[in-house]
Amino acid sequence: MGQEKAPSPQSFKGTILEAAFVDPAYNWPPREGEGVNAVELEASTYLLTKAENGDAPDLKYPEKPKIKSRTQVITETETYTTARCGFFKCCRSDEHVVNTHTRTVPVDPAEKEKLKKEYLEKRAAVRKKRKERRDQQEKYARVPDGVLIYRLDTAQHTVSLISAPNSNTDLRSLMTDIVVIGAHPSKHVSRRGIMLIDETGEKFELVACDQRTATAWMEALNMMLGKGKGGLKFGKFFGGLSSSEQHKMEEQYLNLTAYSNNLIRTGAVPSHKDKEKKKTTGGIYYCVSKKHDEGEEIDEEALESIAKRRAVIKDSWDFYRMICSLLRDRRKYDEAFRRLQLDPVYPYLNSMTGLNDPGDDANTSEEVTQKDLPEYSNMTRSAVCKDLVEKAEKALPSLVEICKALAGSLGMEEVGVGPVKEISSAIRKAEKKYEGDVLKVKDYCRALLVVKDFPTLLALLELARDSFGPLIRRVKLSTLKSDHSALAGGYRDCKINLELKDHICEIQIHVWPMWVVCGVDGFRHYRHCLEYSTDSFKDPYDALANLDRKTLAELIVMAEEAVAGMPLDSLDWYHEKYILDYFAEVGLFLDHGLPVWAETTLRQLIKLRCKSPDIGADHEETLYLQKYLAKALKLQDKHQEANDIEARVENVLKSRSKKEQEATKTVWESLFTTEVFDFIWDPNKKEREEEQRLKKEVKASKKAWRKIRQKRFQFLDSDVSVATENK
Repeated sequence: MGQEKAPSPQSFKGTILEAAFVDPAYNWPPREGEGVNAVELEASTYLLTKAENGDAPDLKYPEKPKIKSRTQVITETETYTTARCGFFKCCRSDEHVVNTHTRTVPVDPAEKEKLKKEYLEKRAAVRKKRKERRDQQEKYARVPDGVLIYRLDTAQHTVSLISAPNSNTDLRSLMTDIVVIGAHPSKHVSRRGIMLIDETGEKFELVACDQRTATAWMEALNMMLGKGKGGLKFGKFFGGLSSSEQHKMEEQYLNLTAYSNNLIRTGAVPSHKDKEKKKTTGGIYYCVSKKHDEGEEIDEEALESIAKRRAVIKDSWDFYRMICSLLRDRRKYDEAFRRLQLDPVYPYLNSMTGLNDPGDDANTSEEVTQKDLPEYSNMTRSAVCKDLVEKAEKALPSLVEICKALAGSLGMEEVGVGPVKEISSAIRKAEKKYEGDVLKVKDYCRALLVVKDFPTLLALLELARDSFGPLIRRVKLSTLKSDHSALAGGYRDCKINLELKDHICEIQIHVWPMWVVCGVDGFRHYRHCLEYSTDSFKDPYDALANLDRKTLAELIVMAEEAVAGMPLDSLDWYHEKYILDYFAEVGLFLDHGLPVWAETTLRQLIKLRCKSPDIGADHEETLYLQKYLAKALKLQDKHQEANDIEARVENVLKSRSKKEQEATKTVWESLFTTEVFDFIWDPNKKEREEEQRLKKEVKASKKAWRKIRQKRFQFLDSDVSVATENK
């Protein structure tokens, strides 16, 4: 009791991986279409028995058993007695004659059958091995120039070349067969390189044709080198697991890799919509397949288990990626708002006070609500919502006319009206924000306007006041104030509530630089940030805390599945979806002990961010990536380069702050020499000077607004009114 069961003769003992790597004498990737479907790469789990010593097959057929006829030697002794002395025969002598002869013994039928069975089994085994060799030769007969096929045997710790060299292959430096004692990712810019170390300490770099090859091989090598006690520098990889648990972990990882690769090859991954790209991913496919003995059926239950495990890991990847997306967009919102504050008219806008603006988005003491009609006291909440929805539908045409007039005068970037909020959505919002009071929901009838910049927003507010001021019930500007926090997730906007046909409607006004971050999905971003409290932490990689190595490895499989259609060296600055995928994968690399690949990926992402016309080198997103690059370098003991990057980021931030201060230069210049003396005589001097500074700043900003108003919005001085029905 309590003893571990001995593994069965066919228990999992190792892994055989075969994959395509780049011949150093050639460029990769090849020209368009070259090498497509030329070779299938295979990583197969073998059920190796303890009795096997290597996998080199004997291709010679056994000799037929020769059953030698056996003879039996029969010895017969005849005795002849001779008597003398007459009657008494007292003198006798015995003479013994030995007669020896042989006879053939019939063959034992049981032994004959045994020899025949052994012969047929050996012959069948050789036939099977010959077939495997022929299949392998046919399989790799069409390997294009520039590709070398290598085999990794984790049971024997060997890596061997199994394809023929190419015409330009440098045979002097060609690695053919080594015993691996160490492995780590190489610094190849493609992020597909693996550095192998043999028993003599010599190093060999293999560059895979596909990223998934590199990650799967690296994981298999780590598990191989981490087995047993010590296990070189990977000795703690399995965390004290037993031998059978180690083998099970290795097999489960390969099974997941096989399942993921099969989905990609068959086009079953929903994110890969470009069929042509799916067919030519890297020019070479990397596939994983589980091999079975002849006559052994595939365990459908095991396949179902693998599918369920993949579904769990895929959900985990999607959630983690969403967290990365939410925090990335929050940084973009913060950066957009920082730049918007440099607008000359912002101090004037910042000084304005809204109408019936409670300040806090979660404030439940709303002064503006839907009318509480007497009949509502005898109605259920759903019935009240239904009545409010009907009123919203009646008010919608009037709201459309107002939005048309505003857009026609100011030239909006985008305009959207409706649809009317559903009853279920209104009830959910009331429960989350207003303690269930559906009368405080003000966006049953809603519209959105996207203005170009802050001057256009000021013009819109003035036009709204002059055109339909009596209908306005609330103007919310608080989230656009510099001293006020943003909405959850970093978003900021302006809201105008007006009463049309006895119903409170809402116009949501967005500023273009912030709108483009998420577009129409901005509300979804806000809702998710509220749900997962993303404002409570800054680093998305914190979501990976306390995950074990096996889960991290499986998440990397999902990451590679997500980017299968876009290799890192093919990525461009406008591939935002893939850039996010790679950023999320960087966190996995950092936590999984692969800082070299994290560094390679981050350098490429930083390069793309610098090329982006909407971001650039000094954008918050670019600086954020450089901080992670410094972290990846420190994990490789490259402290000097990491310190240089951190210093450069700090200088950019200081320079940015200095420019912002110079843009709003004030009387603080004279404060340096007299600050201490003046403070003794006038303790409130700083506060008064700050107040004076703000007044001067607002005055200058208002003057700038008047100039812009005169140049861009002259129509505001004319008698303009927006026709509105308010019946």
